[in-house]
Amino acid sequence: MRKIGLIVFPAFSPINLAATSVFEAANWKVKSAAYDVTLLSEHGGLVATSLGSQIQTSSFKRRTFDTLIIAGGIAAPKATPGLVSYLRSAVHRTRRIASICTGALVLAEAGLLDGRRATTHWHFARTMQQRYPKIAVEEDRIFIIDGPIWTSAGMSAGVDLVLALVEKDLGAEIAHAVAKLLVVYHRRAGGQSQHSTLLDLAPTSDRVQTALTYAKQHLNKPLGVSDLAKAAFLSPRQFSRLFREETGQSPAKAIERLRVESARLMMETGRFSVEEIARKNGFENRERMRRSFVRAFGQPPQTIQRTVNALVQ
Repeated sequence: MRKIGLIVFPAFSPINLAATSVFEAANWKVKSAAYDVTLLSEHGGLVATSLGSQIQTSSFKRRTFDTLIIAGGIAAPKATPGLVSYLRSAVHRTRRIASICTGALVLAEAGLLDGRRATTHWHFARTMQQRYPKIAVEEDRIFIIDGPIWTSAGMSAGVDLVLALVEKDLGAEIAHAVAKLLVVYHRRAGGQSQHSTLLDLAPTSDRVQTALTYAKQHLNKPLGVSDLAKAAFLSPRQFSRLFREETGQSPAKAIERLRVESARLMMETGRFSVEEIARKNGFENRERMRRSFVRAFGQPPQTIQRTVNALVQ
């Protein structure tokens, strides 16, 4: 049995508790107590969430765990002297220590991230880099594994991180089954961006949203303005004008962003050749995909692939 400790603090976000459901589902799937999860705090007792509800915790003092996870919150958590001292001691007797969202700032304050790659919620990433210059902060990652230290991006990314922990312990088949049981992605790879093109475009009308959804479902086909306008039940001229008003860019630029985002996600799976990725995402050839990647990421696909591979090792 692997003992898991989730460390919480006053005003932590309740969404962190979703991570414990991953361990619960893993136990159910393997029909044994593979994980024993304990909610921890510095002094034990009731701890209030950011919504005011309270949960019962045990004190982490003089406790040893296989895995420790530091919860995060909407605001940056306070790294108390007692918590910092405990983490600095625990790192020598704990197999791995992880953080969800802004919990990475606690690990940073304890010095556990010095000389390591790490991530956190994008809103706090630059602050963490400025405050702790010894850390190689990579703000556009779902999660990062650097030796025994695991850090994740904001909130829901904690589920992806814990699914990765389960995969490391029990294998990919069990992790996949757990993700399916919880009705979540299996799983977003660590190198995946924290940002979504569809969210960034943020169209306000149903017609433009419908056109973008159509485009995402048909990236392997040519997608001209006339195709998108037809999906939106508008004339090409009306569609182009409305699309630029709502997204601030041309339909062609938006489609290119959707293509490179999809191509990058396929790269992270490691199951497709470059030729397959180019074909399945509507790039005419490898060279066209290369130019699109350079425009989007400042790097060719081969460099992105090497970076992704390094992040998930």
